[in-house]
Amino acid sequence: MENKETVPDISAFLASAIHDMKNSISVLISFLDDNITRLDPEAQRAAAPMLYEVQRVNDNLLQMLAIYKVGNQFYPFDLAENSIAEFVHEVAAQNQSLLDYLGITLDIDCDEGLHWYFDYELVAGVVAHALNNASHYTKDRLRLAVKEEDGELVMRVEDNGSGYPDNVLEAGDAVNKGVNFASGSTGLGLYFSAMVAQLHQNRGKTGTMQLENGGALGGGCFILRLP
Repeated sequence: MENKETVPDISAFLASAIHDMKNSISVLISFLDDNITRLDPEAQRAAAPMLYEVQRVNDNLLQMLAIYKVGNQFYPFDLAENSIAEFVHEVAAQNQSLLDYLGITLDIDCDEGLHWYFDYELVAGVVAHALNNASHYTKDRLRLAVKEEDGELVMRVEDNGSGYPDNVLEAGDAVNKGVNFASGSTGLGLYFSAMVAQLHQNRGKTGTMQLENGGALGGGCFILRLP
């Protein structure tokens, strides 16, 4: 019988490499965050874009790992009850140093007594990515609002920038219409956010994400709805 060489699982190698890169990037983020505070205000503002780019890369690596795990059905999806006030303030705190360096004000609007069931780590990743992305396009203000509307938990990240261009709005709408992401028609962040939304299901309803312009600040609005 002819011996056939075993074909290696390339995706597993890639996932391992991504994990190693993520660990290295995390060390770099910690170093930058600790040392930027020692700089004078002008130097902090100059260094802030570097921290933004490093965090963006880290977000992308985390998203790819989560997508790989979900796709291979071994992500430990943890649907648990969470305090919305604690969730919002913890996510805000994780992003506050970068926003401070960039001179951006973050407004928080949430129901302090609200609780909801969702996977904390996945949803925190979505909101953190939305805040990080919005910080690149806003003028000087962001808004993180979380409310219950019509039986759904609605999370909004809004900015006072010029808003999303039409092609990005169309890509966001396509996410909820089952577009083939492998074609590259949407970005990784949209794919990840849509995947997280669709993992959350309750009473026959599935989570969704949406992009629009307007909102309380008049710029771009990222909206995550969880049943």
